[in-house]
Amino acid sequence: MTQKESLHSFHIPVMGTAFTIDSPIRVAHYGISSVISIIDDELIERMNAFYSSKFNLAYQEISGKIQDHRALRITSYLNLVDKIVKDKFEDFKKELLESRTTMENYISMLPNRSQIKLGLQNLLENGNIAKENIQKYIEDHIHPGSIDVNIMSKIDKDNFVKNEQLPVEFNDAHAALRGFANSNLSSSIVLSAGMNPRLYSYFESFMDFFPDAAGNLRKKIILKVSDFRSAWIQGNYLAKKGIWISEYRIESGLNCGGHAFATDGFLLGPILEEFKSKKEELVKSAYELMSKALIQKEMPVPAEPLELKITVQGGVGTAAEHDFLLDHFQVSSVGWGSPFLLVPEATSVDIETRQLLSKAKEEDLYLSHISPLGIPFNTVRGTTNEIIKQSRISENNGGSSCPKKFLALSKDYDNPKGICSASKKFQDIKLEELEIEKVNLAKRIYEKRKSRITEKSCLCVGLGNTAFLENNLRIKGQAQGVAICPGPNMAYFSKVVSLSNMVKHIYGNTNVIEHKDRPNMFIKELRIYIDYFQDQLQELWDEPTVPQIKKMEKFKANLLEGISFYHTLFNTQRDSLLGDVNSLAGELENLRHKMMGLTIMPVGV
Repeated sequence: MTQKESLHSFHIPVMGTAFTIDSPIRVAHYGISSVISIIDDELIERMNAFYSSKFNLAYQEISGKIQDHRALRITSYLNLVDKIVKDKFEDFKKELLESRTTMENYISMLPNRSQIKLGLQNLLENGNIAKENIQKYIEDHIHPGSIDVNIMSKIDKDNFVKNEQLPVEFNDAHAALRGFANSNLSSSIVLSAGMNPRLYSYFESFMDFFPDAAGNLRKKIILKVSDFRSAWIQGNYLAKKGIWISEYRIESGLNCGGHAFATDGFLLGPILEEFKSKKEELVKSAYELMSKALIQKEMPVPAEPLELKITVQGGVGTAAEHDFLLDHFQVSSVGWGSPFLLVPEATSVDIETRQLLSKAKEEDLYLSHISPLGIPFNTVRGTTNEIIKQSRISENNGGSSCPKKFLALSKDYDNPKGICSASKKFQDIKLEELEIEKVNLAKRIYEKRKSRITEKSCLCVGLGNTAFLENNLRIKGQAQGVAICPGPNMAYFSKVVSLSNMVKHIYGNTNVIEHKDRPNMFIKELRIYIDYFQDQLQELWDEPTVPQIKKMEKFKANLLEGISFYHTLFNTQRDSLLGDVNSLAGELENLRHKMMGLTIMPVGV
């Protein structure tokens, strides 16, 4: 089964649980690939009912009382999305044939460097070409974007029937994987949030993830990683099981939306350079290990390594940056996430939240501690989720009723079923413990610890509510409002735009950014890392430890190495589209001096 080359050089990454829950239905028929989160099977079930009704398709409710309901719901919804996308694509092909305007609009959305775009333009300009020839060209070259899915691999809560724990294959991430594996899709699953050995072993249960003798894969795996070492370890781990990684999706550690997995000071540019220079080593190592594993399993062994793509996402905002990533670092695709939150044709966002995003300034977008996972989380000030949470805190009634429990991963207090740090139950216990410790704590430390307890938000509900609001569906249970997770790059996109204009912006055919002072993506990431470094130093002042101090020394050294890399990179790219090299060099020098002036050793240590 030969996979056709992507029509676009960008993809829409997963965003939250709801913001891209139906993006393939909206954009796949244009050849645009996007990623659905399959964490929340309750949201998925309700979207299944909604779209079945909208497209007059049969719907059979899958009750939460069925033991394998999570996997069954995911499979059913993905099959529905697959059918809708295929039907819409067939209709779109007919429109292309019958309407010159539709064809012209479609051509205008394709990359300027695309040979398919050139071919369609030639057909359109040559009025003597038979309609049958145009139809054949469309059949041979045009196809839908990929309907990919995402699992945060560590969101793998144990599940129970009453007090009896179910086998591991009924854990949340395991069941989600099974739901995708049993679907009709021939696409990719994106694994994020780190390594889960038990989940990785579960891939061996599904033949769709193993190659045939020709090297074809029915279902592929994409690993979201933040550095080369992580890719090497995880890729080889899976290769030893006969499983091939088809793509490493590199994401900026901090200049991204959602959960931010900060590196130890390693910046995106040097990371991409390492992948570029060591890609063949990655391919060779994985192929050798995979071949040995397949021989042991008595399965077909491809004669040569399978395709391996390197893609990147996080903070890109201009066509110049997009092209530079493609050309200099030789990535296959660039992820554009946060900007698409302002594109109603592409993402599921309610009107109020979209307006909040369009008005957001740099100071409104911040790295928070609201995630129950304990991982920094990019968000924006003024969400209804934050307003409702703060209202409860002011009434000494903080914490969520925790209806979904996807993030109930803490086993504190000998709770085998897990407990979520955003839940009222958890926070009440922690606050009681803190009151006992209060007498021995400085007021500043007490307030800081109290804030760390109560600031956690119910993301399971908050990240899903937007889909209900946009589609006028009833929201059940305790009010949580809408939580949303744009990256810092959101500050430079200040208006709702059409899908066509956003795609044209990506390819340099129009400009939707009104800000004249938007920093280069690499410079922006560096600034964020320096701010993060300073925040981490501030944390050390209160309760420093020797390991933390050593870690910060390493962090600083890595940042300085990254600055040196950018000096060299920008000075060798004078003819690139990155902008004024002298200006960039000046900013880098200022940031280098700022870094050199930061002292790591806390007072009294």
